[in-house]
Amino acid sequence: MTKTKGPNPVDKHVGSRVRLRRKIMNMSQESLGEALGVTFQQVQKYERGVNRIGASRLYAVSHVLEVPVGFFFEGLEAPDAVTGMAEGEQQPLMYDFIQSTDGVALASAFSKIQDPKVRRRVIELIRALSDEDDESGDA
Repeated sequence: MTKTKGPNPVDKHVGSRVRLRRKIMNMSQESLGEALGVTFQQVQKYERGVNRIGASRLYAVSHVLEVPVGFFFEGLEAPDAVTGMAEGEQQPLMYDFIQSTDGVALASAFSKIQDPKVRRRVIELIRALSDEDDESGDA
């Protein structure tokens, strides 16, 4: 019998989505823990995927973080994501970024832009800046 080391990839993904949403809401681990009736250390373990979040607890998390339960599974491709194999090379990079402090700040600020035209212009600006980096050889 082979023992697997480390957290299950699905538990890690769900935990990372909990962390992402908590940060977008500017909520502390302590506040989330209090709302769920657990310690902030338990929230840390959930977010790292060390401890699996049970169905009833995940349901409670979804209410506290004001998202549907399915939110925690978004971006999880079956069966490739379960084995840790990404479909595209950019996928892990994108998920790492969106879970970073800069990624959370960018997503939070962008989601506050109401005007669709302004949103498109921001995207165009970011694309232009990233193309500029590529052309200068800095990328």
